[in-house]
Amino acid sequence: MFRAGDVIVLGVLSLLCVGVVMVNSAGLTIDPQEAVTVKSIIWSRSSFYMVAAMAAMLLICRLPIDRLSSSPALFRAVPLILPGIFLLLLLVYAPVIGREVNGSHRWVHIPGTGFSMQPSEIAKWGLLIVLAWHGARAASRMHEFKAGLLPGLLIVGLFAALIAKEDLGTGVLVAMTGAIVLIAAGARLWQLGALVPAALGAIALAVIVSPYRVKRLVAFLDPYADPEGAGYHMIQSLVAVANGEGFGRGLGFGLQKFGYLPEDRTDFLFAVICEELGVGGAAVIVALYAGILVSACSIVLRQQDRFLKLLGLGVTTTFGLQALINLFVVTGLAPTKGIALPLLSSGGTGWIMTAASLGILVAMDRRTAARESEAIQPGLVEPKPVLATVEALADPSIPAPIDSRVATPAAA
Repeated sequence: MFRAGDVIVLGVLSLLCVGVVMVNSAGLTIDPQEAVTVKSIIWSRSSFYMVAAMAAMLLICRLPIDRLSSSPALFRAVPLILPGIFLLLLLVYAPVIGREVNGSHRWVHIPGTGFSMQPSEIAKWGLLIVLAWHGARAASRMHEFKAGLLPGLLIVGLFAALIAKEDLGTGVLVAMTGAIVLIAAGARLWQLGALVPAALGAIALAVIVSPYRVKRLVAFLDPYADPEGAGYHMIQSLVAVANGEGFGRGLGFGLQKFGYLPEDRTDFLFAVICEELGVGGAAVIVALYAGILVSACSIVLRQQDRFLKLLGLGVTTTFGLQALINLFVVTGLAPTKGIALPLLSSGGTGWIMTAASLGILVAMDRRTAARESEAIQPGLVEPKPVLATVEALADPSIPAPIDSRVATPAAA
């Protein structure tokens, strides 16, 4: 019988396998010397990232998560994560190693090694540990604004703003997840609600000061007003989705990836999946995400430790919201954003960090299963039914149990 943790592991493995195949398919060119073969897929960079992601997940899921969550040393070390994340996010502006892609500073690249990473991915998951720690440490004061909600808001606001400067989609995702974790920790909903206008104003300001974000918003309202400019990306994505119809064009036979659909290997990989695998393939992908999320929710609900419950909720919410935002963008239901589809869109940092974070949920499920099995002690003799003895005392016609320790009227 599969446990919830097993479903998550199988779901992650399935998504990564599909991701490897589809990323290589999206990278097809018309050059016969660059043909994609089974051998080229196996030895591709995406296959290496898949192995690294599964290794990270299996390593994390073997950790004694209950001991770590109750360790005073861990709780003392958690605040050190904040300055580490802050410095990591600033590295994208450092000379030589900071790299600009499509007008945004999101990457750190080590010259001569081919190694690169996206600090916002590490920050996105690392902040969940800090918020869960704060929610567990200040459990009795979370309903107070100054002692409970305010410190969490300052943490979320600072890092969400720093991320949103270069990646608005991820910044909004961090802010939404942080708010949900704080509410679950005990923060007053009306206190957060009173701050919604300020948050919306900050998002509006981030859009206004960046002309390309304004164009994306206008293109979302009417992409055909500028079909060769701001609306081009959304139109090509919708064309790819529509071309797939019921059964798709077939794996590798998509047309939009040949210079028409931008970011086909990353943010818009789901459009390639729809075109080549059709409605059936898209439905399988959605079902895999749904299976992981349902299993994750069942694991979180069974947790008794406050820190683990909040951390599990943060991981589940981040994973689910990121997938939902990407699917909305690709299908034209939200403005274009640079946010990847977890475990599918090409990206080493994203795959490894997402798989490792989901491994925390698997570790929680393993510990819950061990605790439940320890509660059932082997060899325990089932107690005698008390009801039968009581009935025998009340009615002499009913024979009492032979080994009853209660004297019957006759014996008395």
